[in-house]
Amino acid sequence: MTLLDTVTGCGAPATARGLLTGDRYRSELDDGRELYLDGKRIANPAEHPAFRPAVDELARLLDLQHDPDHRELLTWKDPDTGLRLARAYQPPRTLEDLRLQRRSAEFWHAEALGQQGRSPAFMASIAVGVLDFRNRLAAADPRFGANAEAWYRYCATNDLVLSHALGDPQIDRSANPVDDPDLALRVIEENDKGIVVRGAKQLTTLAPLAHEVLVYLSASFTEGRGEQFVSWFALPLNTPGLITLAREPLGSAPWGHAHPLGARYDEQDAMLFFDDVLVPWDRVFLLRDAGLARLGLGRINAWSAYVGHIRYRERLRTLLATATLVAESIGVDGFRNIQEDLGRLAGYAELTEYFLDAAEARGGITDGGLFAPGDTAASRVWSAEVAGSAVEIVRRIGASGLLIQPTADDLAHPRLRPHLDRYMRGRGIDAERKSRLFRIAWELTGDGFGQRQDLYEYVHRGDLARNRINIFKRYDQGEARERLLRLVDRPASATGTTGTTGTTGTTGTIGTEEEQS
Repeated sequence: MTLLDTVTGCGAPATARGLLTGDRYRSELDDGRELYLDGKRIANPAEHPAFRPAVDELARLLDLQHDPDHRELLTWKDPDTGLRLARAYQPPRTLEDLRLQRRSAEFWHAEALGQQGRSPAFMASIAVGVLDFRNRLAAADPRFGANAEAWYRYCATNDLVLSHALGDPQIDRSANPVDDPDLALRVIEENDKGIVVRGAKQLTTLAPLAHEVLVYLSASFTEGRGEQFVSWFALPLNTPGLITLAREPLGSAPWGHAHPLGARYDEQDAMLFFDDVLVPWDRVFLLRDAGLARLGLGRINAWSAYVGHIRYRERLRTLLATATLVAESIGVDGFRNIQEDLGRLAGYAELTEYFLDAAEARGGITDGGLFAPGDTAASRVWSAEVAGSAVEIVRRIGASGLLIQPTADDLAHPRLRPHLDRYMRGRGIDAERKSRLFRIAWELTGDGFGQRQDLYEYVHRGDLARNRINIFKRYDQGEARERLLRLVDRPASATGTTGTTGTTGTTGTIGTEEEQS
């Protein structure tokens, strides 16, 4: 029996089926999961109007893996099985492997206009991270390392669509889960079959549309007091006792062309409720070890942070293209202040390229044997900081035009159409095309989908203040501090002069002509 055969849990097939097709993906969502929307249980998300457009878009992207024009970019041949697998699941062992993943992810996220934060391309890279961390997990318990490798193989050889669950419920952030166990997911029992968990996980993006969920983190609040809250595991989303509650959809309103992005790219965020769920031992990767959980969080997310930046670059490019087209459509693209705003957006997009190149240049081989990109913590903080500004630029250029545009039915009305053609056209663009453009701009910046995407950019990389503090604490200031302290400790008479004025060649000189300009 191979490791792959042991990771079947909850009725999942042990056979390796290779690349997903769109049709297979749709059929596999009809798996008996306990999914709720608006107080009603949803039998099959692939057939429900609130989920169907997003499922169909994912299915379209998955089918591109089989297109001869994209096959070599989006897939690779697994030497162990002989199957072609998704490129995102390929463990990178060299810099060139990593760059192949980059080009594949760039293609995927360009197709999705940078709107799929939890794309299969993103989540597969976390499975790669779990594989890379297997030796550290095995040092804690040999079973855990074997389980991590087997789970990766199962996901990769079946091209599973994954979600992950990190956040705990927002009940009382000032309280400690040790004192109120409902504040965090916890292990309530261990038996010969596995562990039993109770609690909830918040903001599990893509869970209603995924095959499996990976549960991890659970380390920051333990500090030796709450080992029952530290567990890493993966489960199919149809596991008995696992309840998925989807939020209100953001793109299903029947208003013609009003929601082309929300309909296709609303990934759905969900609450997961674990009603005394049994996690089989072969699905457990880590237990009770907060130190290992803290170390592992950064390690297994190394590739997903890199892929996430690829996705963010494409989102910025989408915002820039939208802002430029809007500016051109109303004749303001030649205004100096508009060009400055567009230049700022273009600068954001270009900086993401620098960050990706730097991650590759600083990359190296891990103790798990894979080539990992260098640390991207500072670029992730920067991304969260500028996300609101990027959206605001589009909003500022579109201004009041974003608030009122005709719907498809308005445009089809014989009484309205002449007035729309006369008064709602743009410069070199008719009323219909302009309305579609401005509705996309509105969807990116103003409606429920746009606001969700904007908030997502701010929160999904983790707590911004904590991330800044962590960067400060680990940044090496040694040499700079030493140089400064030597100057501080030097007696004033040792500097050779005091009261230097602005003569040429001194520290008081006026800036160069270039600096003045």
